Amino acid sequence: MTNSPIPRIGGKRLLRKKICELFPEPARYNRYIEVFGGGGWVLLTKDRHAALEVYNDADGELVNLLRCIKYHCSELQKEINGYYNSREMFFDALEQLKMHGLTDIQRAARYYIKMRLSYGANGREFSCSKKPLNSSREYLQTISERLQSVVIEHKDIENLINTYDRPTALFYCDPPYFGSEKYYEIGFTIDDHNRLKRTLNSVKGMFILSYNDTPLVREMYKDYNITSVSRSNNLSAGLYRELIIRNF
Repeated sequence: MTNSPIPRIGGKRLLRKKICELFPEPARYNRYIEVFGGGGWVLLTKDRHAALEVYNDADGELVNLLRCIKYHCSELQKEINGYYNSREMFFDALEQLKMHGLTDIQRAARYYIKMRLSYGANGREFSCSKKPLNSSREYLQTISERLQSVVIEHKDIENLINTYDRPTALFYCDPPYFGSEKYYEIGFTIDDHNRLKRTLNSVKGMFILSYNDTPLVREMYKDYNITSVSRSNNLSAGLYRELIIRNF
């Protein structure tokens, strides 16, 4: 089991084991596709899910980071090496990401700093964290080795699903939850929620879908298998209720 290289809003660190327990038997699928890859917590839970593994995300900065970890890990580590937990460096990284002319590795390093040092992975506020960056930077080599067998995509959700759909495909979808879309830098609208539903309605393969537990989601996916789960809330006291939805 490998951990995500960065924190992300909506990350599945606390639910990944439960989600994987609900996967179909391995003999039923030979390709595994994460439509909303995010921090990759579910992907990284196992050393390998299937012969073909695909990671996809709409956030180009995140996709660039994953590709740099996979293909240019040592160079990325060197670029990160000069950074430490500092409010000034955090806001410098944010400003530099707005610049043109950075290499992919330079952009990946600054995005990494932005996410590692931001409060609640919001990418905007400095977290004042005491955790050193050294250990997390060294851990990137472990992530790089895990990603060597993974195809990293940057596609629209409908295009991606249609491209990889087969009877032996397993899609894991973890879209922005209803009401939380504003916390993501990449827009996701009600039309996108509906478009995801329409696309999943017609897949030849299998899907497993994470969502927040709301009457709207339950109504939208009432024809599928719905499992209720809960986890501790990262930013406040109490439990947060979620749904795991499957077409198998």
